[in-house]
Amino acid sequence: CTLRDNILFGLPYDKRKYQRVVNACALKADIEMLSAGDQTEIGEKGINMSGGQKQRIALARAVYADADVYLFDDPLSAVDSHVGKHIFEEVIGPNGVLSKKTKILVTHGVVFLPQTDKIYVLKNGEVSESGTYQQLLDNKGAFAEFLLHHINQEVEDEQDLEDIKQVLEKAASSEDILGKLEQAITKARTESLSDTSSLVSQGSLRRRNTKRKDSTISVQSIKEAEKKLEEGKLIESIGIGMTIGTFVLNAAYTAFQIGSNMWLTEWADDERSAYDDSVRDMYLGVYAGLGLAQAISVYFAFLLISLGCLYSSRIMHDLLLKYVIHWPMEVFDITPQGRVLNRFSKDVDTLDNVLPQLLRVFISQVFAVLSTVVVISISTPIFLAAVVPIAILYYLVQRFYVATSRQLMRLESVTRSPIYSHFSETVTGVTSIRAYNVQTEFVEENDEKVDHNQVCKYPNIIANRWLAIRLEMVGNLIILFSSLFAILGGQSNAGLVVRMTSDIETNIVSVERIKEYGETKQEAEWVIERTAPKPEWPEDGRVNFTDYKVRYREGLDLVLRGINFEVNGGEKIGIVGRTGAGKSSLTLALFRIIEAAGGKISIDGIDISILGLHALRSRLTIIPQDPVLFSGTLRMNLDPFESKSDEEIWKSLELAHLKSFVNTLAAGLNHEISEGGENLSVGQRQLVCLARALLRKTKVLILDEATAAVDLETDDLIQKTIRTEFKECTVLTIAHRLNTIMDSDRVIVLDKGEISEFASPDELLQNKSSIFYSMAKDANLVS
Repeated sequence: CTLRDNILFGLPYDKRKYQRVVNACALKADIEMLSAGDQTEIGEKGINMSGGQKQRIALARAVYADADVYLFDDPLSAVDSHVGKHIFEEVIGPNGVLSKKTKILVTHGVVFLPQTDKIYVLKNGEVSESGTYQQLLDNKGAFAEFLLHHINQEVEDEQDLEDIKQVLEKAASSEDILGKLEQAITKARTESLSDTSSLVSQGSLRRRNTKRKDSTISVQSIKEAEKKLEEGKLIESIGIGMTIGTFVLNAAYTAFQIGSNMWLTEWADDERSAYDDSVRDMYLGVYAGLGLAQAISVYFAFLLISLGCLYSSRIMHDLLLKYVIHWPMEVFDITPQGRVLNRFSKDVDTLDNVLPQLLRVFISQVFAVLSTVVVISISTPIFLAAVVPIAILYYLVQRFYVATSRQLMRLESVTRSPIYSHFSETVTGVTSIRAYNVQTEFVEENDEKVDHNQVCKYPNIIANRWLAIRLEMVGNLIILFSSLFAILGGQSNAGLVVRMTSDIETNIVSVERIKEYGETKQEAEWVIERTAPKPEWPEDGRVNFTDYKVRYREGLDLVLRGINFEVNGGEKIGIVGRTGAGKSSLTLALFRIIEAAGGKISIDGIDISILGLHALRSRLTIIPQDPVLFSGTLRMNLDPFESKSDEEIWKSLELAHLKSFVNTLAAGLNHEISEGGENLSVGQRQLVCLARALLRKTKVLILDEATAAVDLETDDLIQKTIRTEFKECTVLTIAHRLNTIMDSDRVIVLDKGEISEFASPDELLQNKSSIFYSMAKDANLVS
């Protein structure tokens, strides 16, 4: 749904109230940057929104709901200092929109705590202290300790320190804290900016105007050539040998069956078998042999088709997985998760269970019909005159049915995808849904999507009934002609053959849908042997952008416009810029998640565009803002390719300050991580990502808001480890919190996709007309 819908969340639109909320939550500038404004479609799970934007939209939703009690879980962690100050003053603070509401604020910052009415300090899962700001300072307990740690490590600017000092001076028993504070203020003044800033970045925006792909299809999209390709793909995946073997064994079974019936007739006509034991034994032996041959041939025929279908399903699933894994990022931006889940669930299930059964019945019935026609034709040749028109009638009925049922099956599959998407979003956002008491609305929306799906499913069932009635009618014609020609035999299977043929053609839509993903645009080649770099590449970590241009998708504007800069090996580079400047695009470009529209990027003199993606990405390391863990063991998450020894893994855990925690786990490195790492805290997940980066230890490291959502202690640990363990590496830190890049060798300032400034932080701050200086001034880092 749209950005506005995410804020309203089912409530009626009040323009005046809405505008006030948007302004208070600092969203006005973001909305103005979007081409469709607040009508911009937000991708699934907010994929086309930055972390800061998602947090502010969630905050705006809460404010617009106009509740009596608010619980804020660190809502300012993903925004920079001046935006955080604006939000606190306009929303949470004493003069904010929610000034008359009860508010509970969970935070690891202290800048705004003096403006709170009461503070509860948690330690080891218990409330260790409570009281007003001044009361807690007088206690000199956990809160005072926390404040001292914050002063030494986290306060970003002199103004924040002065604000804290004004309150502390009112507390007579806070001389020790005031002493520490005076030292911090002096340090801030002499160095212009805090010297304890880390190499981690915070808050970059990536703008992508994403539209939802309409789930529509063209009735004319299916052609005979495509159908043959789909059937050929299925046969190819089963295997030509298994396919031929299945038909040969079914033919043998039919031949043995006909031979058995004819032999039984011959036995019945031979009078000698009544009194001659040797003749009777001869007939019995041959009949038993033919029966055994039938059993063996039908067993191996079914075994072959079952193994073939199992093999085919595995191949098709692996192909589907390969297609999806190698999609470029732009495809994920426009493809709902439910659509992908639908392919992997329903369509793969059709390959696993439905098609094998249909194929078994179809092949056996084809040979059964052929044997019946052969036997009847031998006995009564005139029957052949009726076979031709009946076969034509069968064909016409089947063609008429397939033309409709195939499209109905596709429609049903397409309308099933939104059900998966909605269910996935509901499970992910169930906390918010319950908090805003909109369960009924989501249930009704789910019912609407299911009803829409059934509108397509029901006609498919009716079409099946239509076919069944007409096949029964044609089957009765065969019985009629058989009776007229005085032929004794079993029930005709011709109708079942046509039915199975129709069902196979209908369900083969699943093969088509899987094949469709294979035709979707793929990433560049994963491995290119002829251009593979040396194992030790990159040795120096030199990064060079030459007239580099890039856009997210064809038809969109360039996000980087002729970028030119060179980074020396081992250099620490900060990358900053205002919203939409193109900071994150540099990261995506280095990993070739988005491909160049012009120019090139070189690492140690090698153009990365000629390398295979595996060779490139395996030599770079990124520590992202959102830590990503997978279901499996802790060892698998740290070393998925099992290329490191236990000693190396434990060493990385020690450097990441996780060793003591892992030692407390009963299974140690084999501890099971739940989906998304939900059984670990955010801080622990971030430290696991740090340990993973330490294991890789590549020459080039990219940091993107690696500590935005962690507590002070974890942030401090990460910063210290990065400084010591990656001191010989080239480090690119993308940030909008300027204090995090102040110890960088040089800083790149991006503006509208171009480099406007590139120099050391001190040099840029000396130029009061520079963009960097104005950004520092906006953040109250300089006077």
